[in-house]
Amino acid sequence: MVELNALILARIQFGFTISFHIIFPALTIGLASYLAVLEGWWLRTRKPVYQDLYHFWLKIFAINFGMGVVSGLVMAYQFGTNWSYFSAFAGGVTGPLLAYEVLTAFFLEAGFLGVMMFGWNRVGPGLHFLSTIMVALGTLVSATWIIASNSWMHTPAGYEIVDGKVVPTDWLQVIFNPSFPYRLVHMGVAAFLATALFVAAVGAWHLLRGRQQPAIRKMFSMALWMALLVAPLQAIIGDFHGLNTLKYQPAKIAAIEGHWENHDGPGMPLTLFGWPDMSREETRYAIQIPRLGGLILAHSWDGQVPGLKEFAPQDRPNATIVFWSFRTMVGLGVLMIALGVWGFYLRCRNRLYHSRAFLRFALWMGPTGIIAILAGWYTTEIGRQPWTVYGVMRTADAVSTHSALQLGISLVLFVLVYLVVFGAGIAYMMRLAKIGPILNEGKEENLGGPGQLHQPMRPLSAAPAVLEDEAHNADPKN
Repeated sequence: MVELNALILARIQFGFTISFHIIFPALTIGLASYLAVLEGWWLRTRKPVYQDLYHFWLKIFAINFGMGVVSGLVMAYQFGTNWSYFSAFAGGVTGPLLAYEVLTAFFLEAGFLGVMMFGWNRVGPGLHFLSTIMVALGTLVSATWIIASNSWMHTPAGYEIVDGKVVPTDWLQVIFNPSFPYRLVHMGVAAFLATALFVAAVGAWHLLRGRQQPAIRKMFSMALWMALLVAPLQAIIGDFHGLNTLKYQPAKIAAIEGHWENHDGPGMPLTLFGWPDMSREETRYAIQIPRLGGLILAHSWDGQVPGLKEFAPQDRPNATIVFWSFRTMVGLGVLMIALGVWGFYLRCRNRLYHSRAFLRFALWMGPTGIIAILAGWYTTEIGRQPWTVYGVMRTADAVSTHSALQLGISLVLFVLVYLVVFGAGIAYMMRLAKIGPILNEGKEENLGGPGQLHQPMRPLSAAPAVLEDEAHNADPKN
């Protein structure tokens, strides 16, 4: 049994808060770019279907954006409260990177967000489209700085230690550290894929209820094209990312594979399933395919990678957790590829919108993008242990000197507050998703302007204060 000391509780608390936080920016990144595409196609074609979809997904984007900002602020405070020794040691690198994120991405998003959400009928179409593009760009810039900071903790570069503190010596090496390009692309594509699966699930939900409006068909079709193209691409990116991890964090790869030691003879086998036992130093009940591990990991038929026994016990990550979190991510990725291929097959047979088995599959796949992102982050972060800055600072040396009781109480409060606040936000987002696109939304002229009807807007979601039954009645099928 793991003793719930202050270090473990601080890690659990940070893991809990970042798990909630990452849900919202991932969808925000994908939805912002999706909104830019929708508005661009509307400006080009003037087809109402793109306008209806834009206004529908703008509401859900606004909810995600708001909850992402709130959850991110809470997470940032923990660097000073729970991880003060890390902040004192590495703040010379992580502090400026997070400040750059605020000065560039957040200001860019905040500057254009109001025009994007409330300016459809108040500014020209060109300015509004520019605002949408700037918000989408801001989300990507924000992800870039965050990934740069986190990647530096995995593959630190461009620094020296002076008087017990990290001092940057080359900011280009700090930012463009060895794992940064792979992790940035991997996370960005994951956000687009998770968003596509969410959009497809919403479309499938409405199609299963017989709502065959053009807007619902269009968003379902666009989402499946995205899944078809991006899911296989993500597998290729993951392979490059794995090679980079093998070079700089070989202990993590050994833990992911449940690989303890090499033997004379053929290349390393691939362990499909099993139970890595940290105390017995073996993977129990292993189901293996000979040589395939070496072929995948080292791109060699006789390839071998370092085993966990080549690292001191105190330097090994928890193989039991990362072994299964990685397989959760990969297994869901295979299902995503299957969803895209099945959808393409049905599209060719003109049955994309009518196969109920496929629609149910698309509906159930809706949350898998977020689950895969969480599983990937658990693999990455737990696989980095026992280091906060890999090879430089141990996690045990980074935690603040709080008692287990203090951290336990704050953890319980975090769980309760998060479930209430963000649970309500997610429930409201799902409520909007169930309503679906409203026909001809956004064609009103100058709502709230001089001589016009003053219609209130919900500040969080930018949703007009329309009763749900009125929106429901806007669907001609009801």
